[in-house]
Amino acid sequence: MRPLRYSINVTLDGCCHHEAGLPPDEESMRYWAAEMERADALLFGRVTYEMMESAWRRPDTGTWPDWMDEWEIPFAEAIDRTKKYVVSSTLTAVDWNAELVRGDLGHAVQRLKEEPGEGLFVGGVTLPKALADLGLIDEYVFLVQPVLAGHGPTLLAGLRERIQLELVDRHEFRSGAVALRYRPTRVDGVR
Repeated sequence: MRPLRYSINVTLDGCCHHEAGLPPDEESMRYWAAEMERADALLFGRVTYEMMESAWRRPDTGTWPDWMDEWEIPFAEAIDRTKKYVVSSTLTAVDWNAELVRGDLGHAVQRLKEEPGEGLFVGGVTLPKALADLGLIDEYVFLVQPVLAGHGPTLLAGLRERIQLELVDRHEFRSGAVALRYRPTRVDGVR
């Protein structure tokens, strides 16, 4: 069974808006490109899918835009080529190597996890909260930014139950950001 990993940038006060932390730099983009390489497929809600597609889809010309720095290209190429699953009740079609996920969320994601491979990666805010409530997330990766945002959406706000985590890895960046990798702890085989 391939694990479902939730990865996101988050400020010290829990804000997970994509513009709340530090701007991406070469070191953080190398880290995210490596994370992307660990995924056989990406799982997004509609909002995250549309945001990522607008930023990271290879243009029809085949050439990355001039605004993109050379160190952003490995991440762009990794996300562009990776299979995507989009959970949406409003979209009628997707492309960008994507497929719509319909029906019961828990069953659909469990089926995706049961496929062979290295792992699934989920990003965003709303979908990961629903998946956490269903106990489907196997690993949480938080890139904690040394910023206090003071506003914005907060990480996993409104979870139904507390989820106890154990730290399994950490990586410090020159910027002061820290990547923390956690796994849910299991009590008597139950999460």
